[in-house]
Amino acid sequence: MFVPSHYREPDSSWMIDLIQANPMALMVINGGSNRGPFATHLPIIPDPEMTGEWPADLSDAALLGHMNRANPQWSALETGGVVLLVFTGPHGYVSPTVYKMTPAAPTWNFTSVHVHGVVEKFDSIEETLGVVQSTVAAFEARFGTDWDMSQSVDYFRKIVPAVGAFRVRVTGAEGMFKLSQEQSAEVRDRVRRSFSEREQGHYRATAELMGRLSG
Repeated sequence: MFVPSHYREPDSSWMIDLIQANPMALMVINGGSNRGPFATHLPIIPDPEMTGEWPADLSDAALLGHMNRANPQWSALETGGVVLLVFTGPHGYVSPTVYKMTPAAPTWNFTSVHVHGVVEKFDSIEETLGVVQSTVAAFEARFGTDWDMSQSVDYFRKIVPAVGAFRVRVTGAEGMFKLSQEQSAEVRDRVRRSFSEREQGHYRATAELMGRLSG
């Protein structure tokens, strides 16, 4: 991902926060010269077995994911293969009317993190079941209502044979936080205020990040 210097994240905590808040990633792999790339949207969580804090640059972190085994990407996925995980954060269109100056050009403020890594496919039912359970636990704690999955584990066992689970060992990550940094402080504040007044949640979330940047 090409990231101009003024759009780079202030520190790695921005990337970690974006991944945790927006865990639905696009996983991309090279399908070969005759097949083209494969891409699948899927939920990603940190490996619960990962010890300590997130690494400062995300390298050596471990992430877990799963997909339908009927997906052609699963059969194309190989242990030891390189993958790209794309996480998209808050974003919104910036109209030149917000700038209150001429000449001006419209743009789109957005946030994104690209994570590169090496994949390890799980073969056993128990390992796959563990990934499914860890995913449920992670998302219930963060986004749900702490639903108790214990009464549904037998059901999980019935559907897990159709699930392909994997671990990604992160080798690098880059984030782009395009939040009007090229504009003057006055114009950035106009954009931030206009976003904060919008009804759509992704605009307000972008405004919060702009406020965090200026703070």
